[in-house]
Amino acid sequence: MAELIVENVVKEYPTPTPAAPLRVLGGVSLKLHSGENLAILGPSGSGKSTLLHVMGGLDAPTSGTVTLDGQNPFALSEKELAHFRNRNIGFIFQDHHLLPQLTVLENVLLPTIAEGSPDASLKQRARDLIERVGLSERMTHRPAELSGGERERVAVARALIHNPVLLLADEPTGNLDRKNATAIGELLLELQKQENTMLVVVTHSLELADMLSRRVELEDGALVN
Repeated sequence: MAELIVENVVKEYPTPTPAAPLRVLGGVSLKLHSGENLAILGPSGSGKSTLLHVMGGLDAPTSGTVTLDGQNPFALSEKELAHFRNRNIGFIFQDHHLLPQLTVLENVLLPTIAEGSPDASLKQRARDLIERVGLSERMTHRPAELSGGERERVAVARALIHNPVLLLADEPTGNLDRKNATAIGELLLELQKQENTMLVVVTHSLELADMLSRRVELEDGALVN
């Protein structure tokens, strides 16, 4: 069973006064297992996205450790870290970051291109994921031809292409109306259960947070149940 362990993570940023760095995370600890999900709430500027970036291997902690599936990603070389992140972690952002010149199918396959041309099994998985998010008739469409909710569904499918052990979502419903936000939340949880992956969602939405099994709040750089 895969496991995410965050232990006493501190994240500081330098300021003009070297002796007084800006501390965003002040000793965050949490643990998650395969099939579990967690919502992280908190006001803007509380460090939610910073914590997500640390968990996802995008930003190294100042101190403390992150272990995913038995591996400390920050002990890897830059090239090894990029490979580990691409294979084990799926990211879903508020701004979906789809490439406008690519079709839905090509956008979902994008993470696979870092390691060469996708083989037949990856192409079939991409088609299956697109069908599971309800976009089988949009496979050859480009992002400009999709609604906001549809673009977010493409982002969900793309995040799952490599069967990640950890799925990280940063305000995935932030740009959607209530109906589409509810649909995306339900879709995320359905796919997370089917894939038996771990899911961490950073959100301002109490409605979305209430859908998840666990909920914590980031307060003064620490998690509060």
